[in-house]
Amino acid sequence: MPRTTTGPTAASPLAALPWEELVTSALLGTDRRPPVAPGGRVPADGPVALLDAVALHTVRRRAGLLPAVPGARPEPTPHDPRPQLPEAARHRLAQLLADRAAPTASGRRGAAPDLTELIPQWLATANRQGFRAPAALVPPLLDAARARTDLRPQALTFAGPLGLWLAALNPEWKFALRGSAGGSLVPDTSDPEAVRRLWEEGLFAERIALLDAVRAREPGAALALLTTTWSAERAEDRLMFLDSLRTGLGAGDEEFLEQALADRSRNVRATAAELLSALPSSAFAGRMAARATSCVNPDRTGAGSGAGASIAVEAPHECDAGMQRDGVAAVPPTGRGERSWWLVQLVEATPLGVWQEQFGGRPAEEIVALPVADDWAGELHAAWCRAAVRQRHPEWARALLGAASAPPAGSPGPASIAERSKLLAVLSEAERADWVAEFIAAHGLSEAFQLLGVCTVPWAGPLGRAVVDALDIARDGGSYPWSFSGVMGLAERCLDPAEADRLEVLTATPDEQEDASPGAGGYWSEAFQRLVSTLRLRAAMEAELT
Repeated sequence: MPRTTTGPTAASPLAALPWEELVTSALLGTDRRPPVAPGGRVPADGPVALLDAVALHTVRRRAGLLPAVPGARPEPTPHDPRPQLPEAARHRLAQLLADRAAPTASGRRGAAPDLTELIPQWLATANRQGFRAPAALVPPLLDAARARTDLRPQALTFAGPLGLWLAALNPEWKFALRGSAGGSLVPDTSDPEAVRRLWEEGLFAERIALLDAVRAREPGAALALLTTTWSAERAEDRLMFLDSLRTGLGAGDEEFLEQALADRSRNVRATAAELLSALPSSAFAGRMAARATSCVNPDRTGAGSGAGASIAVEAPHECDAGMQRDGVAAVPPTGRGERSWWLVQLVEATPLGVWQEQFGGRPAEEIVALPVADDWAGELHAAWCRAAVRQRHPEWARALLGAASAPPAGSPGPASIAERSKLLAVLSEAERADWVAEFIAAHGLSEAFQLLGVCTVPWAGPLGRAVVDALDIARDGGSYPWSFSGVMGLAERCLDPAEADRLEVLTATPDEQEDASPGAGGYWSEAFQRLVSTLRLRAAMEAELT
């Protein structure tokens, strides 16, 4: 007896069509591309027949799938011994991260705090307290760090081993595996076997963190660890590892750094030369000092008010092989003269104490005030500025900065605010804040933004008062607060939260002056309301974390 077909195939005249043809008909529509059954017959109800055929094909495709071969299970996340966040702080972090992801209207600020800008400060406080990140908030935290590079060091430290574990499973977070060393928790550095194993097998971020930790505990042991794999490391990794030697830099590093002067990478050679120049007793520093003092000397011709009362400069006439081996770049940047380029590199690599010997024991303040012959003052002072920053020399930094109240063009050092910021970073926190406060009192806020960026948070009392007084003066002058939005944003993050009550009086809308910009008073009132509310929110955040 013949077999009768009553299943889906009999009811699906299009079942024999290829899957791709069915998809094409569905995309274009059965009116424009009617499905045609074998033999040229077009079904009476094309759309229904098409769907029947698609359903049949789908069942066939699923039935024919082979089970996938299971991959290896990931290793469990390492244990994080840090304590959990207090519940109030956990809710606060969730709020900060949610606000970061929320769409914002153009120009939205108003009088409400900008929660996004408080994330770095929250993370820094949480890390100081030693808390670990709640597991549920690590993914949004990594998303925030992916979008903002300034968050990465603190975010990776807070995320800890769970952050690295997740980053290994998600390509979007791979920055954590090659980025900041702060994202890793290191093993007990007193266990040589654990140290060796992590150094040889760990991720790059883990190895950087390990080297930093060992360096902080025992500089010689870190150097010995680095030498075991140095020749096999990539150039960019050698550069990062070499930078770790800044911590605890000493005479014991000299031999290794001398060898690094012959490295294949130009950047590695330059960093090795910079580190050696910070060792005043090194052979490298001696070589550079001999070259520099042959070019820069007290003027003994008697042209000044006394022998040595001015500075004579004779720039190098060539950049020989020895200079190049010691890191002096022979080819200057575009627009720069060769001889001045070579001179500056020699001077900035020379220990600053050499100049005090060269000029008869004069203090730095007197040396930088001496007239310099033949218009070399700018080049010489710029080189001394870089040397002061490189060698972390407060006396020379102080001398080159000059008085904060003096016009920048009249100071012995560079007029550039960026260069002044670098010199300020050499001074103690208290001296730095006092200098910037005096600068703001004398010159206002128009050039102070970069200077404020190097001051310790929260700002010391005199500095905070100088900033607020300058903002108040700008408000009384009738200008719009938008001209000071950068400084106002810094004030929200850097003023001491205890100042909130004192600033309450500035939230009132001032009377409009005749020559003031229309509506400026209301905008200033709103800006100060935002400042006060942000300071109070920061105080609440601190309380939740402590």
